[in-house]
Amino acid sequence: MRHGHAGALLTAQDLTRADAAVPDAAALDAADSLAGFAQQFHHPHDSAGRKLLYFGGHSLGLQPKSAADLIEQELADWRRLGVLGHHDATRPWIPYHERAAPALAALAGALESEVVAMNSLTVNLHLMMVSFFRPSGARNKVLIESSAFPSDRYAMVSQLQFHGLNPAEHLIEIEPRAGERNLRTEEVLLPGVQYLTGQLIDMETLIGAARRAGAAVGVDLAHAIGNTPLRLHDWNCDFAVWCSYKYLNAGPGAVGGCFVHERHGRDFKRPRFAGWWGHNKAERFLYDPKFDPIEGAQGWQISNPPILSTAPLLASLEIFQRAGMAALRKKSIALTGFMQRLIEQRLPASVEIITPGAPEQRGCQLSLRIARPAAEAKQCLQYLTAAGVIGDWREPDVLRLAPIPLYNSFADVFAAVEILAQAVRA
Repeated sequence: MRHGHAGALLTAQDLTRADAAVPDAAALDAADSLAGFAQQFHHPHDSAGRKLLYFGGHSLGLQPKSAADLIEQELADWRRLGVLGHHDATRPWIPYHERAAPALAALAGALESEVVAMNSLTVNLHLMMVSFFRPSGARNKVLIESSAFPSDRYAMVSQLQFHGLNPAEHLIEIEPRAGERNLRTEEVLLPGVQYLTGQLIDMETLIGAARRAGAAVGVDLAHAIGNTPLRLHDWNCDFAVWCSYKYLNAGPGAVGGCFVHERHGRDFKRPRFAGWWGHNKAERFLYDPKFDPIEGAQGWQISNPPILSTAPLLASLEIFQRAGMAALRKKSIALTGFMQRLIEQRLPASVEIITPGAPEQRGCQLSLRIARPAAEAKQCLQYLTAAGVIGDWREPDVLRLAPIPLYNSFADVFAAVEILAQAVRA
């Protein structure tokens, strides 16, 4: 397979041939009430200044144009006020993280007291395991999916070892059944959306079953929050963690987030790793040596919020509030479904979609396997990248593309599939 070259980036206007069974991309875009939100993000361009077709938001979301203004405001307040900015900045820094709570609660399906913007995903996962993994007697195992993202597995193994337990015996890893690509609902706990296949797990069913069995339930929402509707409070989930740099568009290394159900938020006897910012804020600066935790998820917050890392999150969350998750989900189903149909019609024998076909079983992402030896299949990504389509590759043989409803169009999808067809034929 040859790699191809960048050439002129194809657009939907250039690609006039379309299958009659597929609605016209231009007509779908014209009817899209969310189309204007794409202009609120910076889209990458190539060296010639041509806009790239960006389908990598499942890995790193695009930058909101408003993020720079928020960061500059914090820098200006720092220049102008120094330490006084903790109280007197335009957005005072001490309670800065609280500004994210209303939008995060809406996205998580939670009470504002049940969410907090803090740390990174894996740090939050460790903090939650300290409180909720209390091995005793026969209840001494952790259940995850076999293809969990490596950092999740590393965290679980280290937690078991910390408690003196052998991971080979106490870590249960569930695999898809023989001949199947995806996990069955009754068999797995932990992820909201599986990062490799894009499968949306039926969290309500899983959480209910685990609760009835007396197990604590924690969910990794790295690929779910901002991607699919969530109802963590109603589902009675014990805890959840997420990063904010994917679908939440908060930037590389952005502050993550955490959910703790309200029934635990008042359980001050539950063990936790404590820090200054989890202490009762009315008494925080009295330097009381006795830890007095805040009610709710903030009681697990160890340190003060990283202001420059949190500002882009606030910028993105404001966009989410205006767009609305219900409208975003509706467009997401249509947009990803459009990509699915195009691939199935144009490349039925060349590309296998391993993401579930039913909209209720996936988010934005489609995971693809190219019907070629792995080394040749991987060159399809190189061809796509050279032609201006940004996706990513997960070993050994999965190409991931995610049409994001906030900033991708039906025309983007149409053009990307045409280029994919060229890559497969090359």
